[in-house]
This record gives sequence, structure tokens and C-alpha cells, in this order.
Amino acid sequence: MSWLWEPLQFEFMQHALVMAVLVGSVCAVVGSYLMVQRLALLGDAISHTVLPGLAIAFWLGGNIYVGAFVAGILSTLLMTGIERFSRLKADTAMGIILSGGFALGMTLITLIQKQNRIDLNHFLFGNILSVSRSEVVAAGILTVMVLGVIRLFYKELLFYTFDPVGAAAAGLPVDRLHWGLMILVALTVVMSMKAVGVILVIALLITPAATAYLWVKQLHQVMLTAVGIGVVGSLGGMYISYYWNIPSGPGIVLLITGFFLLVWLSTLIQQHL
Repeated sequence: MSWLWEPLQFEFMQHALVMAVLVGSVCAVVGSYLMVQRLALLGDAISHTVLPGLAIAFWLGGNIYVGAFVAGILSTLLMTGIERFSRLKADTAMGIILSGGFALGMTLITLIQKQNRIDLNHFLFGNILSVSRSEVVAAGILTVMVLGVIRLFYKELLFYTFDPVGAAAAGLPVDRLHWGLMILVALTVVMSMKAVGVILVIALLITPAATAYLWVKQLHQVMLTAVGIGVVGSLGGMYISYYWNIPSGPGIVLLITGFFLLVWLSTLIQQHL
């Protein structure tokens, strides 16, 4: 069992493993709502459009995480506005804002790096091994906040998720629920940037929930199963990264994707037996 304890000798691995558990948990829960509502592209759009906010905040000398969060919310407002005040559908609006926001972010980062010797590219693919104690504490606080809000409004979010028309008819504030969920998604994306990067965070948001959905049907069961998959996948990916010397973010995503493929193939075989 020495292989299990060896990475724990290093403080940076201790921080990284705790961060992996936090990110794997909160992404699985929030992603369950996106998966059930068929809004996977929305999570992808928000994760890509935080880059301009991150770059602008760095250029102005502000907090890059606050800048990323504000950019995520603004992109959601823009996508909603395009959908509601044009003939375009939601997926079209998401695709436009995703590509435009990502291109703007990459352009700004390139311009900033020409003037400053700093590498902002790790936010694209993540660098969980460099997280500090303060970042782990901040991630822990955000995780408690996000999961606490979801627990508090679970019934309302459940009703809204599966029947938004019925929820509105029953008097629930569906617009507030929608924007509350979008804020939770943006917070989750910002929290996960350092761990797996904005490009790979969609995998942690959707893949564990999709894998769990192949096993169970009720939303709370999907969430709990997805958390287990997300945590095991994140921790396993960290150990693979440590012993095989591969990037941690891609290692986590590849392992979770492998879980999905195994579960999907097993259900496919069972259906044809």
C-alpha cells in the first residue's frame, strides 16, 4: 500500500487531492441539473467565456476569479437575450457566444503575455498541482455554499428542472430559479479553473452525471452516484498523473470518460442479452 501513501508525503499533493475531491463533488451535483435539462452546451459556453473576464481582471490588477465570474454571468445574460429577442434558438445563441467569448479571451491573453512574462495558459487546461492552501480553503467555502443552496432549494429546483411550465403555473419564481442555477454554474466553473481548466471543466460537469444517469433515474440518486464517480475519478486521475507523469487535468478527464464508456458498454450488453 506504499503507492497509496507515497504522494501524501508532499504538501502540494495534499492540496491537489483535497481540491480534486471538492471539484469532483460540486461539478457532479451542479452538472446533474445541466445534464437533465439538456444544457450541456450552456456549461461549455460559460466555461469558455470566463476567459475574457479573467484576462481583463489581470490587466486591471483585480482578482482574476471575480473577473471570470462576472464574465460568466454576463455571457449568460447575453445568451438569454439573444434567445428571447431574436428568432434564434438557445443552442445557436450558446454556440455564438461560446466561440466569440473564447476567441476574445485567447486574444486578450496573447496580448497580455506579450507585455508580461506570465503564463495564463494553465487556466485553459488546469494546473491542480500548483493550488495553494488559501485556494483550497476558498474552494471549500464555495463548495459548501453551492451545495448548501442546492440542498435548501432542492424541491423547487427539482420541479423547475423537469417541468418549468408547471413550476411557473404553480407560482414558483422560475426566472429566479434559472438565474440562481446559472450563478451556481458560473461559481463552479470559476472554482474548477485552476484544477482542470476551462476547456476540460465541461467533462467534470457532464460526464459523471451522464454516467450515473445510465445506472439510476431519480435526480437525487443521479447526484449521489455522480459525486462518487467524480471524486473517485478525480482522485484516481491525480494518482495516474503522479505515477505516469502526465498532466493532471487530462488524466482526471480521461479516467472519468473511461468510467462512462465502461458503464455504457455494460448497459448495452445487458440490453442485448
